[in-house]
Amino acid sequence: MTLGYLALVLHAHLPFVRHPESDFVLEEEWLFEAITETYIPLLQVFSGLKRDGIDFKITMSMTPPLVSMLQDPLLQDRYDEHLAKLEELATLEVERNVHNSHIRYLAEHYVNEFHTVREVWENYNRDVVSAFKQFQDTNNLEIITCGATHGYLPLMKMYPQAVWAQLQVACEHYEETFGRPPKGIWLPECAYFEGLERMLADAGLRYFLMDGHGLLYARPRPRFGTYAPIFTETGVAAFGRDHESSQQVWSSEVGYPGAPEYREFYKDLGWEAEYEYIKPYIMPNGQRKNVGIKYHKITGRGGGLSDKALYDPYWAREKAAEHAHNFMFNREQQIRNLQGMMQRPPIVVSPYDAELYGHWWYEGPWFIDYLFRKSWHDQQTYEMTHLADYLKAQPNQQVCRPSQSSWGYKGFHEYWLNETNAWIYPHLHKAAERMIELAKLEPEDDLQWRALNQAARELLLAQSSDWAFIMRTGTMVPYAVRRTRSHLARFQHLYHEIKKQQVDSGWLEKVEVMDNIFPSINYRVYRPL
Repeated sequence: MTLGYLALVLHAHLPFVRHPESDFVLEEEWLFEAITETYIPLLQVFSGLKRDGIDFKITMSMTPPLVSMLQDPLLQDRYDEHLAKLEELATLEVERNVHNSHIRYLAEHYVNEFHTVREVWENYNRDVVSAFKQFQDTNNLEIITCGATHGYLPLMKMYPQAVWAQLQVACEHYEETFGRPPKGIWLPECAYFEGLERMLADAGLRYFLMDGHGLLYARPRPRFGTYAPIFTETGVAAFGRDHESSQQVWSSEVGYPGAPEYREFYKDLGWEAEYEYIKPYIMPNGQRKNVGIKYHKITGRGGGLSDKALYDPYWAREKAAEHAHNFMFNREQQIRNLQGMMQRPPIVVSPYDAELYGHWWYEGPWFIDYLFRKSWHDQQTYEMTHLADYLKAQPNQQVCRPSQSSWGYKGFHEYWLNETNAWIYPHLHKAAERMIELAKLEPEDDLQWRALNQAARELLLAQSSDWAFIMRTGTMVPYAVRRTRSHLARFQHLYHEIKKQQVDSGWLEKVEVMDNIFPSINYRVYRPL
């Protein structure tokens, strides 16, 4: 008899990065790396499980910016070129290392890997979103939504229409993509504020995810902690992140990805090969960059990057199997203990960024594969489940008011509002006020209608929490600043043209081509609620 449930939840998100006006923008490779290292490997895992008769269950958010980029023909073409260069470089590496057996073995590993990625990419007609949808249609994968552009909702709560637009545009985009309304939402950065659940209910959402402390400090205190969802007063359920299972993967001290057998992320051929040799595979201006071929393992905590030993995928795969068994064993013990105390089946909710699996932790997809196989064959303590299926099976839960929270540093809003990024919010708030003002207008012609819709797109894109996050991390800051300023500038330009009834059709057309997200958006979504 099943004593409890385990819900693995992956958050697949990237900011909307698409530059038709340029031949090469490095930040577009965020998407290309994620396709090669995370999304296609996950599809391979799902296909293998399905082939072997394992009825796996996993929940995964796919954010509107990510879905839009994955379905964009320009980015699909550019990914084709990116993958072709990877294949060419890996083949060259095999030839170049004919007398270095271990490096040649690794180069052959990459040749095979990129060949498989190419096969999957072409078998699904370059449509990764439809590939994931197939697994949703068989009820193995539950795809949930997110904010329209991953806007940080607690920092726009003074403008309820702006929060509503992030939710409603996301739900409409999801329904257009997947042919049904979403059941759940991964709140951007798991950031919640009191009252948000009313809008979630109005948008037709059934549940949301939040950090553990947002649930633990609910009023009244939840009887079962994070090991059962709570219902808010609107009937929308809140699931809290389990600290124990999260730490086993995320922690830089005790997390699995730090094992010495695993591949070292920060030692890449793009930085180490002779310059003239690697030049055709780095940036057009001659600057080095990561190319995705890495030959070394983490090795140990001591020493620098120059002291790393060579990687071996065989032993890394063995370690991934060992870690999957350890994760399963720990969940068995955890669920047995909880069930004894709770006298009802607990649920352990384990949410992670999808890009951790494959991109940051190369062996992550192997770990997921082994975890599902071992959970199916080697234990009977817990079932792996979707969050929606769990609510269907366990419809009676305690009613509480969750606490304001996020999954960021210190658990609240500090990471997205500090000395590095506070300057953006007066501009975002003013733009939100002006968009709410514009939403009351009735367009006089098709040109004004298009301008109003484009203004809504520009505001949504400026609100992305990714830009504030990048400013705080200190990586790629100029790009994040440029994106924030450019979307705000385009919004203000449109605002003044609309108010003067003097829309420049040529300029508008250029902006529509560059920022083409949400083709079906209706600016009236910003009207007072």
